Amino acid sequence: MSNQKLKWVYLIILSLVWGSSFILIKKGLVGLTDYQLGSLRIVLTSIFLFSVGFKSIRQIEKKHWIWIVISGLVSSFFPPFLFAMAQNHIDSAVASILNSLTPLATVVLGIIMFKILSSRRQIWGVLIGLVGTILLILAGADFNPDQNYWYSGLIIIATIGYAINVNIIKKYLSDISALAVTTGNFIVVFLPALIILYLTGFFETILENEEMQLSFFYVAILSLVGTAIAKVIFNKLVQIASPVFASSVTYLMPIVAVMWGVFDGERFGVLQVLAAAIILFGVYLSNKRSN
Repeated sequence: MSNQKLKWVYLIILSLVWGSSFILIKKGLVGLTDYQLGSLRIVLTSIFLFSVGFKSIRQIEKKHWIWIVISGLVSSFFPPFLFAMAQNHIDSAVASILNSLTPLATVVLGIIMFKILSSRRQIWGVLIGLVGTILLILAGADFNPDQNYWYSGLIIIATIGYAINVNIIKKYLSDISALAVTTGNFIVVFLPALIILYLTGFFETILENEEMQLSFFYVAILSLVGTAIAKVIFNKLVQIASPVFASSVTYLMPIVAVMWGVFDGERFGVLQVLAAAIILFGVYLSNKRSN
């Protein structure tokens, strides 16, 4: 399969997987604290990646490690905690919608920090997708008007980290495999996460608390599929497509997340459908280059 077709396959898979991750975080927070969920997610993902990708780190040369470390911190360490803390106060669908700011941050940081140019059409695609995102946020506010939207700032910080990561991979890590990049990321963040998980008292209470055990199950799915496998696919997508196209997965994720929200008892109306259509149009434009 050509890269042109393969990148769309990767985009759809990632949209479904990551769009479902927000409801898994929501379910995981029923029995776990935000620090337990964030650190457990990193630890479980690390164990899986080490088992399948440890040999791949031989591809990582000395010149790569500084970027592996930065990439790991901004994309694999801080975001799991930031999202868990935020989703204690705002709805899972709203969290996924706010995550759609990533492509805009990717374009801005790509131009300012990494000198990666985007076409005018791509920038318009990002902006149009952002309009759709804003519409979804306004409609989502009607679901739970008592939610504390100040915590949305934590997700915005996470999107900036994701944007930095996308540009780092594209500019400095495209010459090594996606599995090597992802495994290297989690080598960096595994030990700090394990220490945090231990300090939360997780190991002392997990065997006695059935609610924690059920939440552990949700986080295990999130870690294996939503983080480990998905990150490898995403890093591969960044290598074969433009940074903006790769980050456009965050435009499709809210559609999946809102559908999960409806299944979980949230409302979904005509305005959300319109916003979803605008988002999809933005994705189309962000991928279509000028001749």
